[in-house]
Amino acid sequence: MEGDHTKGEMHGCIVCAKLYELYVVYDAQGKFKDLKVMTPGGKRVPDPDRPLVACVEHTDLEIKRAVERVFGKPRSRELE
Repeated sequence: MEGDHTKGEMHGCIVCAKLYELYVVYDAQGKFKDLKVMTPGGKRVPDPDRPLVACVEHTDLEIKRAVERVFGKPRSRELE
């Protein structure tokens, strides 16, 4: 497959699992590039490797703790 491609996907809020519809962009190798949240009340959670979404009413601290709970603490750039 050549170029970027977009898929409609359903993802749950990283904090409470409420479902949101996303349009997710992947490159030709299938690597995540970008997303747009289509369902009202959701917001993008910045992550370079995967599409993540959260409800707008969750605080940044709640979101950060949920991401760490699911994926672990972010690795230091020195380890890469």
